[in-house]
Amino acid sequence: MTGRRRIKPTYSSSVFVNCPFDFEYRPLFRALIFAIEACGFSPRCALEVDDSGEPRAEKLIRLIRSSRYGIHDISRTELGAAGLPRFNMPYEFGVFVGLKYSAEPAQRRKAVLVLDREPYRYQRFLSDIAGHDIQSHDGQIELLLIKVRNWLFNQGHQDIIGSAELQDQFNAFMSDIPHTLLQLRKSEADLENYQDFRQVVFSWLDIQWSK
Repeated sequence: MTGRRRIKPTYSSSVFVNCPFDFEYRPLFRALIFAIEACGFSPRCALEVDDSGEPRAEKLIRLIRSSRYGIHDISRTELGAAGLPRFNMPYEFGVFVGLKYSAEPAQRRKAVLVLDREPYRYQRFLSDIAGHDIQSHDGQIELLLIKVRNWLFNQGHQDIIGSAELQDQFNAFMSDIPHTLLQLRKSEADLENYQDFRQVVFSWLDIQWSK
């Protein structure tokens, strides 16, 4: 899949991303989106659609149904400032797995990767997911890139780039962001918008693939 030009996402190329969207997680989120794009897939997440007229649950189900792959980071399943847990990530994971076991042949082809910040932490709050592919990234970008790349490779997509090259590309991408923003006539503030960030990622990758 190395060097594939951008095309309209298909079921087989779409990776549903279920993760935190907060400021603290942002470096990992950007690395996750970059890794999916660099490996030749199309990331899908709730941030891509801005339609206040569509209920959030319906939007999520639509995106999940249209994605064969799912990457779910449950590292923020913990007590918040109000003393209550955050269950958005486990909820979206449950919808994904539920569709995987539906009667529809396409949905039964779904594959899922569960990420957490430390091994076996999930056993303290979501033990029923034992048996799924659960990987820990320890909050480190390098580990996250390797885990995501290796998982996609192991799904049978063995023409994607190696983990060392992926890390080199991500580091180069981050260094080139000011130049890429200038070329696209964007600012640092535009990176806060998901679709703008994806455009920056793909524009940078497109230049690399055309070399």
